[in-house]
Amino acid sequence: MFDFLQTLLAFVVTLGLLIFVHEYGHFWVARRCGVRVIRFSIGFGQPLVKWKDRQGTEFVIAALPLGGFVKMLGEPGSDVNEHQRHLSFAHKTVFQRFAIVAAGPLVNLVFAVLLYWVVFVSGVTSLAPFVGDVESKGYAAEAGFQTMDEIIAVDGEPTESWEDVTMALISRIGESVEVRFTVRPENSSATVERSVDLQNWMQGAEKTHPLKLLGLEPFFPSVPPILGKLVDGGAAARQGLKTGDQVLSVNDVDILDWSEWVMLIQENPGTTMTLKVIRDGMEQLVQITPDTVKGDNGEPMGQIGAHAPEEFAQFPDFMIRDQQYGPIAAIGKSISYAWSRVELTLMSIGKMVTGKISLDNLSGPITIAKVAGDSAGYGIEAFLGFMAYLSISLGVLNLLPIPVLDGGHLMYYLVEMIKGSPVSEKAQALGNSLGLGLLVMFMGLAFYNDIMGL
Repeated sequence: MFDFLQTLLAFVVTLGLLIFVHEYGHFWVARRCGVRVIRFSIGFGQPLVKWKDRQGTEFVIAALPLGGFVKMLGEPGSDVNEHQRHLSFAHKTVFQRFAIVAAGPLVNLVFAVLLYWVVFVSGVTSLAPFVGDVESKGYAAEAGFQTMDEIIAVDGEPTESWEDVTMALISRIGESVEVRFTVRPENSSATVERSVDLQNWMQGAEKTHPLKLLGLEPFFPSVPPILGKLVDGGAAARQGLKTGDQVLSVNDVDILDWSEWVMLIQENPGTTMTLKVIRDGMEQLVQITPDTVKGDNGEPMGQIGAHAPEEFAQFPDFMIRDQQYGPIAAIGKSISYAWSRVELTLMSIGKMVTGKISLDNLSGPITIAKVAGDSAGYGIEAFLGFMAYLSISLGVLNLLPIPVLDGGHLMYYLVEMIKGSPVSEKAQALGNSLGLGLLVMFMGLAFYNDIMGL
């Protein structure tokens, strides 16, 4: 129940704040251009709370928090008399209208930079990309990767953390390309090149982690199979396991560390297993049947809801990278970091259009809620990072030249600037109908993908 409430709260806070930021961009510029704003709404449907300011704008928080809008005088559906023409959106110059519409998505991008700035000023802790296990048959093994290799760069771009490595691999999705890894082997000061020839990289397996597809795992210190915190309602808590239990064997097969234990659980969904554990200094037998959940690749896997004991998961100091930026230095870092996410978003959209990325990767509010809840559980740094990336996605998507989106209106205004007269109402109506149909189709697909991913 607590997990559900955390997910719900994280979803409402995340989406509500991003919608507010987006609509406030439209609102603020509209006011500066002398346009009368009739209503500023966060959400759709039945108003839960509403009030008016001194200028007569009605502010609303509505029941369905899946969007928002700023209704201005002079837009379709609002009457304008001769005395109000100077307050009308429709009667402002094309450059003013362009600025008002562009402000929403642009403020989303600026807000993302601000969130990243907060993260970088507060300090970022990351794990250096040292290689752990290497699969005997896979891209990494063929390229000569070894345990404790440190990945210094990918195609010449420095990689300070596993996130950098992962982002570099994701950016190659759908491509057939040779990727060069600059690596520092264990106990060596020199670097070597390890090249991997990727063919149709990740196509059909976009939801599988790229490191797993590459055939390697990040280094993780050996952790004894002792149960730490148990998830309320999970199989471990329901079926009699307790925090502090040390697993000695599973079906008479000795278990030496946590990773072996996790692998057995994941490979046996719904299968009853007999555990030998030490509890309070005494050996005893316990039966456990892992719950069946859907893994990252969509296949069923086992899960019991037990965490490793934090006190044992100690990384060597040289693998932990703490980076904290001053207020000025963090500005450049935040802009660069946000821009790389803008490029990734545009690249992903382009590859979906060309078929290099499956439309199965479209996600809707259910996935957003799950990720928001998970990131909130990982701490404020992860939550702010997720919110920043979602803000970038919202800004970029709204700038696409699709009628009914902000980008569609901007496209009309650009045409008006070039030809010197507005796009005809008939052409706009046709474009809006096509854009709305396209948007409904993609939203329906996103909801379908969300439901199938449950």
